Amino acid sequence: MSTDVTAKSPAPAPPGGSGEAAGLGLLQLVLTGLRRNMRQYGMLIALGLIVVLFAIWTDGDLLLPRNVSNLVLQNSYILILAIGMMLVIIAGHIDLSVGSLTAFVGAFAAVLTVQHGVAWPVALVLCLLVGAVAGSVQGYLIAYLGIPSFIVTLAGMLLFRGLTEILLKGQTLGPFPDGLQKLGNGFLPEVGPNTNYHNLTLLLGLVLIAAVVWQEFQDRRRQQEFSLDVVPVRLFLLKLTALVAAILALTLLLASYKGAPIVLIILGVLVVGYGYIMRNAVFGRHIYAIGGNLPAAKLSGVKDKKVTFYVFLNMGVLAALAGMVVAARLNAASPKAGVNFELEAIASSFIGGASMSGGVGTVLGAIIGGLVLGVLNNGMNLLSVGTDWQQVIKGLALLVAVGFDVWNKRKSGS
Repeated sequence: MSTDVTAKSPAPAPPGGSGEAAGLGLLQLVLTGLRRNMRQYGMLIALGLIVVLFAIWTDGDLLLPRNVSNLVLQNSYILILAIGMMLVIIAGHIDLSVGSLTAFVGAFAAVLTVQHGVAWPVALVLCLLVGAVAGSVQGYLIAYLGIPSFIVTLAGMLLFRGLTEILLKGQTLGPFPDGLQKLGNGFLPEVGPNTNYHNLTLLLGLVLIAAVVWQEFQDRRRQQEFSLDVVPVRLFLLKLTALVAAILALTLLLASYKGAPIVLIILGVLVVGYGYIMRNAVFGRHIYAIGGNLPAAKLSGVKDKKVTFYVFLNMGVLAALAGMVVAARLNAASPKAGVNFELEAIASSFIGGASMSGGVGTVLGAIIGGLVLGVLNNGMNLLSVGTDWQQVIKGLALLVAVGFDVWNKRKSGS
């Protein structure tokens, strides 16, 4: 007896179905990764969107090589301050004196170099020492005498602003020596054959790409060794590709103009150095500990007073460096220099992911927050937006960033 059995063939896949499914799978993977790391990637995505929008609105003027170079030079001192301010906020404090301290250091540098003929390298060292002394005095009052940081640094803001007026006698003083001017306006020198690009900048860009790729793989391997959750391979490779593309684009833009500004190299060293300290060094973990839970940190043996003291000493040194950079860029010291710099640095930190309650934030986040404000300023200037509306938009950006932080913490708690 024979039985007629008809085999059912599988339904044909729709044209392009496998590719479409793979694309949807990757999109779902990306969205899942973003939801899990919203605090980390949220402002980075926002920065990318802001750049794209202003590039469209300005007909590409925002991304012209000359404008990108000016963007770095115009915001360098705010980014330097934002690095130090991020550490202060992570530790659970605030510093309102940095703008006035930058002005005072610039005035001190002008008196040394212009009036007394001190060599600019010596003046640079002395100015950094002045910043260290100012930061250590404020740190001692906050850490060891227990005076709130808001009060101490508010007093410092008034004190340093008054000393600046006394030092300059209400007048602008300049110009600075050529060597010091390069700190705020100089570029890396030309080397090698003529390639229509700045060769040294290209080389540094390739080195940076190699370093970023190596660091990302090292971080992933370390997380796997400690059995920590890691992002899926496809999402990791997508993130790595985006990082490499961004660095390569910035390198080509800078290399097609005058090359990398000297202050950008200084910023790069600061970001790498402070990023390593906050990720890997004991001191960095102690900063997170005292900002996240001070009683628990004390019980764990963390010397909170010593850590707080060094955080403010470090802020003073970075404020002095920023003061030298802004004075060199303006080629003069002014009694009105540094106005609202403290607010810009604080806003950069909060936009970059710092938490009002302390214990949260990254150095790279401070840079991203500073770049968000810098691109907003630059883009609105290119569009001839009035300063009144610029203040409104930046205020709303800060409000949205802090609101996002509150929402994210509530969501994590629930």
